[in-house]
Amino acid sequence: MSAGLALLTGGALAQNAGLPAPDTRAVLHAITENDSYAPARTDRWYTNGVRFGYSSPEAQLPGPVAALDSALARLFGPAQSRWGIGLGQNIYGPRDTRAYVPDPHDRPYAGYLYVEGSLDRRTANTLDRFTLAAGIVGPGSLGRKTQDIAHELIGSRIPHGWRYQMRDEATLNLGWSRIWRYRLANLPGGLEVDTLPSAEVALGTVAIYAQAGARLRFGQGLGGDFGTPRIRPGGGDTAAPLGQGFGWYVFGGGAGRVVGRDLFLDGSTWRASSPSVKRRNAVADMEAGGAVFWHNVRLSYTHDWRTEEFAGQKKWFTYGIATLSVAF
Repeated sequence: MSAGLALLTGGALAQNAGLPAPDTRAVLHAITENDSYAPARTDRWYTNGVRFGYSSPEAQLPGPVAALDSALARLFGPAQSRWGIGLGQNIYGPRDTRAYVPDPHDRPYAGYLYVEGSLDRRTANTLDRFTLAAGIVGPGSLGRKTQDIAHELIGSRIPHGWRYQMRDEATLNLGWSRIWRYRLANLPGGLEVDTLPSAEVALGTVAIYAQAGARLRFGQGLGGDFGTPRIRPGGGDTAAPLGQGFGWYVFGGGAGRVVGRDLFLDGSTWRASSPSVKRRNAVADMEAGGAVFWHNVRLSYTHDWRTEEFAGQKKWFTYGIATLSVAF
């Protein structure tokens, strides 16, 4: 059992013997995800996500968070830790937004508004994130109003079927993710190659899943972060660290997850009658993108290709992810 625990935590005692110096900077970030960023410029399924977040300097934990970090240190070993908070909104809808009565076999209209607290624990080559997200699905999420305003601003037609959206429902979700960072090669000209394997689990009323994946990166300054952030299926983002000086990289990767629940496909947790479709139990994502950072600012773009998420979805889905992170 002890050998299994050491494997699970990535050999914490050996790996964390020398921790990196704490990062004394806080980080602000903004993430926007939209299918209109893709060349096809669609407006369907997962059509928009936005998140704003703050991560504290490391080694500056308030009392209750410090107590949680101490408990986690007994299991995972010592780490440089920071807390964070984020506010996000996701919007979902069917393929045909012109229909006044949506196709019952297509993804239902739904909005999701949430606030999330997080604890990041960083060693030289790993990053753990523990999250707790509370939110609301339904009219109270302001998904319809947000989409209507956005469409009016860009001169696009207003979707007609929102009156059939999922009803108001409070949500709660827990998450844990880990990213490993392994240097593969040092090349002439200061170029580097590394890989970022990752694992993630989520449990709650919004999403239940287990996921594993990896990224391959090529560029300069790869030790400055653990990859670019993105919004997870259940809400939330990933790595907060931000490099210093100048660096850049391009990357590609993929992930597969086994899904036990997706509120936006399965329908309401508590209501017997709710818009829903038959969820697929296995979903995969493939991605490619790039990032550049200079001093305390990082910009990135990721293009994602996602396999079918529900029965009747005729093709893969593609969307773009743009992020801005600022350390101070």
